[in-house]
Amino acid sequence: MIPRDRYADRIALLLQEMPVVALLGPRQCGKTTMARFIQRNSSGSAFFDLESPAGRSRLENPMLALDGREGLVVIDEIQRLPGMFEVLRVLADRPDRRCTFLVLGSAAPGLVRGASETLAGRIGFVDLSGFDLGEVGEASALDLWNRGGFPRSFLAASDSASMRWRDDFIRTFLERDIPQLGITIPSETLRRFWTMIAHYHGQTWNAAEFARSLGTAEATSRKYLDILSGAYVVRQLQPWFANIKKRQVHAPKVYIRDSGILHALLGLSDLDELRGHPKNGASWEGFVIEQVVSMASTRESYYWATHSGAELDLLLFRGGRPIGVEIKYTDSPRTTRSMRVAMSDLDLDHLYVVHPGQETYPLEDAITALCVADISQIVGPRDKTKKNESTSTVPDA
Repeated sequence: MIPRDRYADRIALLLQEMPVVALLGPRQCGKTTMARFIQRNSSGSAFFDLESPAGRSRLENPMLALDGREGLVVIDEIQRLPGMFEVLRVLADRPDRRCTFLVLGSAAPGLVRGASETLAGRIGFVDLSGFDLGEVGEASALDLWNRGGFPRSFLAASDSASMRWRDDFIRTFLERDIPQLGITIPSETLRRFWTMIAHYHGQTWNAAEFARSLGTAEATSRKYLDILSGAYVVRQLQPWFANIKKRQVHAPKVYIRDSGILHALLGLSDLDELRGHPKNGASWEGFVIEQVVSMASTRESYYWATHSGAELDLLLFRGGRPIGVEIKYTDSPRTTRSMRVAMSDLDLDHLYVVHPGQETYPLEDAITALCVADISQIVGPRDKTKKNESTSTVPDA
């Protein structure tokens, strides 16, 4: 049992404020377990699983099945029935509505046609990822980096069992989950593209280079990237543009979101193989970025780079002020010219240099070397929602 209080609190708050709440994230990250927990603590609830024939049959006439219900209604894997969004819009607007809807999805609203527009102003979003350091504890940091945050991968009995699960996940995702979204790209083509992204992990997106390798048009390679991003397995970290007289990089960086899946695509089965691999540093960078973004619960995350060589791995905003994050796979990081340029050009409130060592200490004024166990300091103080006893035992395994 690993508590996931932050997500449970956020869902509970939004259910009080919005008629519809969407819990979004990749397959197998624990959405159903979280929804079942929320459901157990709600009166008069109903659960519809659109992955099962019985669940789809119960919603064959969705207006008839849902109209007049009270309490919480949970609809799992809603992307299987895109027409549900229009039904939810009608029900959410009923003046006599006595229920709220918690919908679970493994595809971003942009990948399900019309979802965002249909429920605009009526829906709140919670992005659920795999386990993070705040949930598993700093003692498990290396295991989390190696195995990734998917519950069944992280909690596996051994590294080899974890690797087998991840290999099966990749195959199932490509052969079953992607076609269920109505996407007809051959699984081997998409796997090849996904593996290419693993080898480019942490680098700037170059559509022409991917297109040449695949023998396709640039628009096609861009389409593949958007599909994997919309399914929450790839992150496109967008560039930030400062008002300065320097040429800045305009293309996004691409990352495999889960470090365990990255290592499976690269064929790295344990920490020893990872430490000796050329993508070791890039893997660490992506891992830390996902940890920080997950803990910050924000969609406002960027990187920054100029054509002259200055760059910043991650740019966030805390209290309206820019915060910089540099990520180094070394136990003794030092300040660099690039860091000082970023501090000046972006007017950073603070710059954190995250490293895998054991200590946190100042490097210069407003620049701190931060051990990975202390990365919650980047996020700063978090608003606390009052918790009850049941919330503190949310499982997600």
